Amino acid sequence: MIDSSPHSMPKDTGWIEVITGCMFSGKTEELIRRLRRAQIANQKVKIFKPQIDTRYSANSIVSHNEQSLPSIMINDINEIKTLIEDAQVIGIDEAQFFSNDIIDICNELADKGKRVIVAGLDQDYKGVPFEPMPQLLAVAEYITKTLAICLECGNPADRTQRKTALPGRVVVGTSDIYEARCRKCHYIPEEA
Repeated sequence: MIDSSPHSMPKDTGWIEVITGCMFSGKTEELIRRLRRAQIANQKVKIFKPQIDTRYSANSIVSHNEQSLPSIMINDINEIKTLIEDAQVIGIDEAQFFSNDIIDICNELADKGKRVIVAGLDQDYKGVPFEPMPQLLAVAEYITKTLAICLECGNPADRTQRKTALPGRVVVGTSDIYEARCRKCHYIPEEA
């Protein structure tokens, strides 16, 4: 029987999968789920995360509900080229913290027959598209947008609410600084 569904996995080619959404929506959890399944299928997997993300672990990607997989911490996305060896599946967490070079790297890896799975925030705390995620969404074959639950009203949440008035676009933190909000309950805090 031939599977002709539109979501069947490609054969003899690489591709890019993007998992995106707000904080606390399960992006890393979904990334870990997909990477574990690849490992169960005896595929060679390499996982990367940005050096700036030391919230839970320096040598693992970790979801907010404490699921984890060992990973390699890198400062520059171009480092991946020398670290993938014979990997068939490449996982990248917190993609919004990497430069726009990630777009070319992901395309290059997919062109070489690799399955590239990328997770990251699609919007910053102001609700503005968070580069390089919009460009990755445009070139990906598969896109999953995850939603959280708004902590104000219980509606589906697609925004990341910064609870403090810290300056700057990038402030790494967890529930001490951020929470999930819906469109109605989200607001932009005044910066200090």
